[in-house]
Amino acid sequence: MADLEKKAKEAFIDDHFELAVDLYTQAIALNPTNPDLLADRAQANIKLNSLTEAVADASKAIELDPSMAKAHLRKGIACMKLEEYQTAKAALEAGASLATEESRFANLIKECDERIAEETGETKKQAVEASVNTLSLKEEPEDISCQAPMVTPSKSKYRHEFYQKPEEVVVTIFAKGIPANSVTVDFGEQILSVRINVPGEDAYYFQTRLFGKIILDKCKFNVLSTKVEIRLTKAEPGLHWASLEYKKETAVVKRITVSSEIAHRPTYPSSKPKRVDWDKIEAEVKKEEKEEKLDGDAALNKFFREIYQDADEDTRRAMQKSFVESNGTVLSTNWKEVGTKTVEGSPPDGMEMRKWEY
Repeated sequence: MADLEKKAKEAFIDDHFELAVDLYTQAIALNPTNPDLLADRAQANIKLNSLTEAVADASKAIELDPSMAKAHLRKGIACMKLEEYQTAKAALEAGASLATEESRFANLIKECDERIAEETGETKKQAVEASVNTLSLKEEPEDISCQAPMVTPSKSKYRHEFYQKPEEVVVTIFAKGIPANSVTVDFGEQILSVRINVPGEDAYYFQTRLFGKIILDKCKFNVLSTKVEIRLTKAEPGLHWASLEYKKETAVVKRITVSSEIAHRPTYPSSKPKRVDWDKIEAEVKKEEKEEKLDGDAALNKFFREIYQDADEDTRRAMQKSFVESNGTVLSTNWKEVGTKTVEGSPPDGMEMRKWEY
């Protein structure tokens, strides 16, 4: 184990962070209660941006040795990168009390305070907007349509599901006959960590960054005979979680809103297709065409088109035959006259109009 730890430290110094994590993992498998190994793997995971894993390692190290300042520091740093500033501040303050000479704690706590102040201002602004534009969702039934498997943990020993209400998300872990004292659930601002450690069995771990932020003081869990039920209170009631786990592609979420002018009478989408009155449209087009004022050849062509459109079959045949045979110089509407002979062309000074009969 000492050899693995030494190689892991060397890999970390050489910036081979993936190798360092792998070597620390092997060492932890041989000595799972060593807090130094967990704290050091947390640091390597931070370098790899595996932040939820880093928080889990640091939290476990703190559990094994609450006086380890570096574990608090690494948990604080990982939580800050996850924008979990309240959780980060709590970890950093605990670490600062253990290492009063370490200035990094004070600097990071100050940064957390600044971020928390920014978030608080933004949250208040959103709350004011929501009070005007967001429909009341308190009477809505449970949204069970979004039930979906949770993020698969390293050992998918138990099945997971979640569903949500406007104000909370309920996570269910189907673990039958688990002693209550074997279950540990930790809540972060946007992190859920579950550990089931039954004597004589492999430990089960599940940790994920949540889709949205939660109110820590209002979150709770119950260990029942067939399952572990975890209730996460949403920091933003009415916010629809597209998934349990935070993903960049699902970061833009849906919120039911309406204009303040019609908030008292919401409308609902209909699948009924809109009816189009084609007869009305055709009549309007024809009216526009008739009212259109044209000059010269354009007016003459329009006049011929109207005659042809309203003519009977013989008249149309006469018009077509006379126009074609005369090379476009004669246009007759009398089929009896042009139907039995070839229509000769007229002089080029203009088109001849013959016997217009309607």
